[in-house]
Amino acid sequence: MNSISFKPVVALVGRANVGKSTLFNRITRSRAALVADFSGLTRDRHYGEGRVGNHPFIAVDTGGFEPVAKDGILLEMARQTQQAIAESDVVIFLVDARAGVNAHDHEIARLLRKTGQRVFLAVNKAEGMRYDAAISEFHELGLGQPHAISASHGDGVVELIETALSFLDETDHADQAEGAAEDPEAEAFAPPEADETSAEKAPIEHRIKLAIVGRPNVGKSTLINTLLGEERVIAFDMPGTTRDAIEIDFERGGQRYTLIDTAGLRRRGKVFEAIEKFSVIKTLQAIEACNVVLLMLDAQTEISDQDAHIAGFVLETGRALVVAINKWDGLDGEQRERILREFERKLRFLSFAKMHTVSALNGQGVNALIKSVNAAHAAAFAKLSTPKLTRVLQAAVEQQPPPRKGIFRPKMRYAHQGGQNPPLIVIHGNALDAVPDAYRRYLESRFRAAFKLDGTPLRIEFKSSHNPYVQGTQ
Repeated sequence: MNSISFKPVVALVGRANVGKSTLFNRITRSRAALVADFSGLTRDRHYGEGRVGNHPFIAVDTGGFEPVAKDGILLEMARQTQQAIAESDVVIFLVDARAGVNAHDHEIARLLRKTGQRVFLAVNKAEGMRYDAAISEFHELGLGQPHAISASHGDGVVELIETALSFLDETDHADQAEGAAEDPEAEAFAPPEADETSAEKAPIEHRIKLAIVGRPNVGKSTLINTLLGEERVIAFDMPGTTRDAIEIDFERGGQRYTLIDTAGLRRRGKVFEAIEKFSVIKTLQAIEACNVVLLMLDAQTEISDQDAHIAGFVLETGRALVVAINKWDGLDGEQRERILREFERKLRFLSFAKMHTVSALNGQGVNALIKSVNAAHAAAFAKLSTPKLTRVLQAAVEQQPPPRKGIFRPKMRYAHQGGQNPPLIVIHGNALDAVPDAYRRYLESRFRAAFKLDGTPLRIEFKSSHNPYVQGTQ
């Protein structure tokens, strides 16, 4: 039987502050997970790609596991961890060599035994300890031979992952042998290996990287769960539920996306907690790293200065932007008019961006929202031909010439594209240093209309020709 290659999924579970995110960062060779000396830092599932030798795999970082949690955020975190366990091929259960075994570890071990999953027990923070002393008491968890490691130093990590993946290799070989015995004709119907190779080499269409940002509790995680049709990230009615920036691959209508659910941004003066400082950094990094930003506002609260600050940062980075006013279904006519007036007054500088009224909870307006995301992405990466840019420029100047400065009037000769994401238009001519901002905005509106550049900032740069007779004369 023709084997189909896949990347096994390795879930990292354990109680809070045992080093799961540190191990995740080491095996994925990244800093994708937040790491600090606080318990409960990770809350959602976080995926990353790792490789040991010739073995690629997918690692899943999870929040601190509270199997007996009854309600609140701990219950939501426990559900996320249970989902990670269910979708994994192997589980690495981390415990703390310094703290020793406690009742919480026993609860997790009991649950893991019930799942029937293959579990490897990793005794973390064992650096500087004798091997026997580090692992001896953890035998009582009943999960087989403990593996002493140090996630922060890397001691024993490669051996642990190799052991876990070698078990999966043995299982795969056994399954293949069993399948061949059950169906001796299966080989004849398997697709040729050349097809698989050619598929791997086929061109990959561009994936839109979409960061969803906004103040805490505006419904960012709810929107992602609605798009995916599952509770992929924790949506909980408490500000600040999301702390990390979670990346999720997703496909809709044939277009591939990477959705980034970010932590809610607060005003800098209110970021007292060290954890929130990490979250703000991750959110700003997500904005800089994405192609399109979806700014979510809460229709049931006033548009605040903080909303304007977030929008201003998106504008500074030059990212394409779509605005969603969420919780629209809960407003009457007068309230809707009020929030639209506020949007026009406080966020007037976002006139280039499409604005949608939506309900993330019931999916109202989501299809139109995604269409605008696609359009904004296309505008950000649009290719603008030099001849057409120059014709649009000449038509704009003919209709409304730039104002004089003194006895000179700026003269614009031609335009060409200088960059993408955001589009940059470079205009060449003479005395262009004197072009006022109002005329720059006029040109921007003409270029936008001609090239349908909705949803993306547009940069215009003026370059004046050098006069060789100005310098060097005696």
